[in-house]
Amino acid sequence: MGRNLLLATAAALAVCVTGSALTLAQNSPQPGGASLRPAASFASIANQRDRSVALFNEMGKVLQNPRCMNCHPATERPRQGDIRKLHEPLVVRGKDGHGAPGLQCSTCHGKENYDPARIPGDGHWALAPASMAWEGKSLAQICEQLKDQNRNGSRDLTALVKHVTTDTLVLWGWNPGKGRTPAPGTAAEFGALMQAWADSGAACPAS
Repeated sequence: MGRNLLLATAAALAVCVTGSALTLAQNSPQPGGASLRPAASFASIANQRDRSVALFNEMGKVLQNPRCMNCHPATERPRQGDIRKLHEPLVVRGKDGHGAPGLQCSTCHGKENYDPARIPGDGHWALAPASMAWEGKSLAQICEQLKDQNRNGSRDLTALVKHVTTDTLVLWGWNPGKGRTPAPGTAAEFGALMQAWADSGAACPAS
Protein backbone atom coordinates (compact mmCIF):
# COMPACT_ATOMS: atom_id res chain seq x y z
CA MET A 1 0.00 0.00 0.00
CA GLY A 2 2.85 2.40 0.89
CA ARG A 3 4.57 1.74 -2.43
CA ASN A 4 1.35 2.45 -4.36
CA LEU A 5 0.90 5.72 -2.51
CA LEU A 6 4.49 6.71 -3.27
CA LEU A 7 4.03 5.94 -6.96
CA ALA A 8 0.76 7.88 -7.10
CA THR A 9 2.39 10.88 -5.44
CA ALA A 10 5.33 10.78 -7.84
CA ALA A 11 2.97 10.58 -10.81
CA ALA A 12 0.95 13.54 -9.58
CA LEU A 13 4.10 15.63 -9.12
CA ALA A 14 5.27 14.68 -12.61
CA VAL A 15 1.94 15.85 -14.01
CA CYS A 16 2.24 19.14 -12.11
CA VAL A 17 5.74 19.90 -13.32
CA THR A 18 5.11 18.76 -16.88
CA GLY A 19 1.92 20.80 -17.15
CA SER A 20 3.68 23.88 -15.79
CA ALA A 21 6.63 23.46 -18.16
CA LEU A 22 4.33 23.12 -21.17
CA THR A 23 2.50 26.30 -20.22
CA LEU A 24 5.68 28.33 -19.80
CA ALA A 25 7.17 27.02 -23.02
CA GLN A 26 4.21 28.44 -24.95
CA ASN A 27 4.02 31.68 -23.01
CA SER A 28 6.73 34.32 -23.44
CA PRO A 29 7.61 35.83 -20.06
CA GLN A 30 7.48 39.61 -19.72
CA PRO A 31 9.34 41.75 -17.18
CA GLY A 32 6.40 43.62 -15.71
CA GLY A 33 2.77 44.60 -15.95
CA ALA A 34 1.18 47.69 -17.44
CA SER A 35 0.64 50.82 -15.37
CA LEU A 36 -2.49 52.16 -13.70
CA ARG A 37 -3.53 55.78 -13.45
CA PRO A 38 -3.60 56.91 -9.81
CA ALA A 39 -7.05 57.43 -8.30
CA ALA A 40 -6.27 61.09 -7.60
CA SER A 41 -5.84 61.77 -11.31
CA PHE A 42 -9.60 61.36 -11.83
CA ALA A 43 -10.51 64.12 -9.38
CA SER A 44 -10.70 66.65 -12.22
CA ILE A 45 -13.79 64.92 -13.66
CA ALA A 46 -16.53 67.13 -12.21
CA ASN A 47 -19.51 64.89 -12.91
CA GLN A 48 -19.59 62.27 -10.17
CA ARG A 49 -21.07 59.50 -12.29
CA ASP A 50 -18.63 60.12 -15.12
CA ARG A 51 -15.77 60.06 -12.63
CA SER A 52 -17.02 56.82 -11.12
CA VAL A 53 -17.33 55.15 -14.53
CA ALA A 54 -13.85 56.35 -15.49
CA LEU A 55 -12.45 54.87 -12.29
CA PHE A 56 -14.08 51.51 -12.99
CA ASN A 57 -12.80 51.52 -16.57
CA GLU A 58 -9.31 51.93 -15.14
CA MET A 59 -9.98 49.06 -12.72
CA GLY A 60 -10.97 47.01 -15.73
CA LYS A 61 -7.31 46.84 -16.76
CA VAL A 62 -6.85 44.54 -13.76
CA LEU A 63 -10.21 42.78 -13.74
CA GLN A 64 -9.84 41.74 -17.39
CA ASN A 65 -6.16 40.87 -17.07
CA PRO A 66 -5.16 37.19 -17.35
CA ARG A 67 -4.07 37.19 -13.70
CA CYS A 68 -7.74 37.67 -12.75
CA MET A 69 -9.57 36.18 -15.71
CA ASN A 70 -7.76 32.83 -15.56
CA CYS A 71 -9.39 32.13 -12.20
CA HIS A 72 -12.81 33.53 -13.17
CA PRO A 73 -13.56 31.22 -16.13
CA ALA A 74 -16.98 30.69 -17.69
CA THR A 75 -16.38 26.93 -17.83
CA GLU A 76 -15.39 24.35 -15.24
CA ARG A 77 -11.73 24.58 -16.28
CA PRO A 78 -9.26 27.28 -15.25
CA ARG A 79 -6.89 28.86 -17.73
CA GLN A 80 -3.15 29.45 -17.56
CA GLY A 81 -0.53 31.97 -18.50
CA ASP A 82 -0.62 35.27 -20.31
CA ILE A 83 -2.14 33.57 -23.35
CA ARG A 84 -4.99 32.12 -21.23
CA LYS A 85 -4.70 28.56 -22.50
CA LEU A 86 -6.76 25.82 -20.88
CA HIS A 87 -5.10 24.40 -17.79
CA GLU A 88 -2.68 21.54 -18.31
CA PRO A 89 -3.05 18.92 -16.96
CA LEU A 90 -6.84 18.75 -17.30
CA VAL A 91 -8.42 19.84 -14.04
CA VAL A 92 -11.95 20.95 -13.17
CA ARG A 93 -13.56 23.27 -10.66
CA GLY A 94 -14.95 20.58 -8.38
CA LYS A 95 -17.58 21.05 -5.73
CA ASP A 96 -16.04 24.04 -3.96
CA GLY A 97 -13.62 25.47 -6.52
CA HIS A 98 -10.65 23.54 -5.15
CA GLY A 99 -10.65 20.81 -7.79
CA ALA A 100 -12.11 17.34 -8.15
CA PRO A 101 -11.49 14.58 -5.59
CA GLY A 102 -8.13 12.98 -6.27
CA LEU A 103 -6.74 15.99 -8.13
CA GLN A 104 -7.40 19.03 -6.01
CA CYS A 105 -5.58 22.31 -6.59
CA SER A 106 -3.33 21.63 -3.60
CA THR A 107 -1.96 18.53 -5.36
CA CYS A 108 0.29 20.86 -7.37
CA HIS A 109 -0.19 24.35 -5.92
CA GLY A 110 1.43 24.97 -2.55
CA LYS A 111 1.17 27.88 -0.16
CA GLU A 112 3.50 30.03 -2.24
CA ASN A 113 5.06 30.17 -5.69
CA TYR A 114 7.49 27.35 -6.37
CA ASP A 115 9.74 29.09 -8.87
CA PRO A 116 12.16 26.20 -9.56
CA ALA A 117 9.30 24.36 -11.28
CA ARG A 118 7.43 27.59 -12.09
CA ILE A 119 4.30 26.47 -10.28
CA PRO A 120 2.25 29.32 -8.78
CA GLY A 121 0.87 29.00 -5.29
CA ASP A 122 -1.12 30.54 -2.46
CA GLY A 123 -2.57 29.32 0.82
CA HIS A 124 -6.07 29.01 -0.62
CA TRP A 125 -5.46 28.46 -4.32
CA ALA A 126 -8.84 27.97 -5.97
CA LEU A 127 -11.17 29.09 -8.71
CA ALA A 128 -13.58 31.94 -8.06
CA PRO A 129 -17.18 30.80 -7.51
CA ALA A 130 -19.09 30.07 -10.72
CA SER A 131 -21.39 32.98 -9.83
CA MET A 132 -18.39 35.26 -10.35
CA ALA A 133 -17.37 34.00 -13.79
CA TRP A 134 -16.06 36.99 -15.77
CA GLU A 135 -14.84 35.28 -18.91
CA GLY A 136 -16.68 36.47 -22.03
CA LYS A 137 -18.47 39.29 -20.21
CA SER A 138 -18.28 42.99 -20.90
CA LEU A 139 -16.82 45.35 -18.33
CA ALA A 140 -20.34 46.65 -17.67
CA GLN A 141 -21.55 43.13 -16.90
CA ILE A 142 -18.57 42.47 -14.64
CA CYS A 143 -19.29 45.69 -12.77
CA GLU A 144 -22.93 44.76 -12.10
CA GLN A 145 -21.88 41.26 -11.11
CA LEU A 146 -19.22 42.59 -8.76
CA LYS A 147 -21.79 44.70 -6.90
CA ASP A 148 -24.47 41.98 -6.73
CA GLN A 149 -24.35 40.57 -3.21
CA ASN A 150 -26.27 37.50 -4.38
CA ARG A 151 -23.26 36.62 -6.53
CA ASN A 152 -20.23 38.19 -4.86
CA GLY A 153 -20.26 36.36 -1.55
CA SER A 154 -22.63 38.81 0.20
CA ARG A 155 -20.05 41.61 0.13
CA ASP A 156 -21.04 45.25 0.26
CA LEU A 157 -18.72 47.88 -1.19
CA THR A 158 -16.68 48.14 2.00
CA ALA A 159 -16.20 44.39 2.05
CA LEU A 160 -15.25 44.38 -1.64
CA VAL A 161 -12.50 46.92 -1.04
CA LYS A 162 -11.26 44.89 1.93
CA HIS A 163 -11.32 41.72 -0.21
CA VAL A 164 -9.14 43.14 -2.98
CA THR A 165 -6.69 44.76 -0.57
CA THR A 166 -6.22 41.89 1.91
CA ASP A 167 -7.04 38.57 0.23
CA THR A 168 -3.74 36.83 -0.47
CA LEU A 169 -4.98 35.13 -3.63
CA VAL A 170 -6.05 38.50 -5.08
CA LEU A 171 -2.71 40.01 -4.08
CA TRP A 172 -0.93 37.11 -5.78
CA GLY A 173 -1.89 38.76 -9.09
CA TRP A 174 0.92 41.29 -8.52
CA ASN A 175 3.39 38.60 -7.48
CA PRO A 176 2.60 35.74 -9.88
CA GLY A 177 6.04 34.19 -9.98
CA LYS A 178 8.66 33.69 -12.65
CA GLY A 179 7.45 33.69 -16.25
CA ARG A 180 4.11 35.45 -15.68
CA THR A 181 3.31 39.10 -16.26
CA PRO A 182 1.90 40.69 -13.09
CA ALA A 183 -1.40 42.52 -13.08
CA PRO A 184 -1.20 46.21 -14.07
CA GLY A 185 -0.01 48.73 -11.52
CA THR A 186 0.26 47.74 -7.89
CA ALA A 187 -2.16 46.21 -5.42
CA ALA A 188 -2.22 49.49 -3.49
CA GLU A 189 -3.06 51.48 -6.63
CA PHE A 190 -5.86 49.08 -7.50
CA GLY A 191 -7.24 49.26 -3.97
CA ALA A 192 -7.20 53.06 -4.11
CA LEU A 193 -9.05 53.01 -7.43
CA MET A 194 -11.72 50.72 -6.01
CA GLN A 195 -12.11 52.86 -2.91
CA ALA A 196 -12.48 56.00 -5.04
CA TRP A 197 -15.00 54.16 -7.25
CA ALA A 198 -17.02 53.14 -4.19
CA ASP A 199 -16.86 56.66 -2.75
CA SER A 200 -18.11 58.15 -6.02
CA GLY A 201 -21.22 55.98 -6.15
CA ALA A 202 -19.87 52.76 -7.71
CA ALA A 203 -21.34 53.55 -11.12
CA CYS A 204 -20.98 51.02 -13.92
CA PRO A 205 -20.08 51.64 -17.57
CA ALA A 206 -22.91 51.59 -20.09
CA SER A 207 -23.72 48.18 -21.52
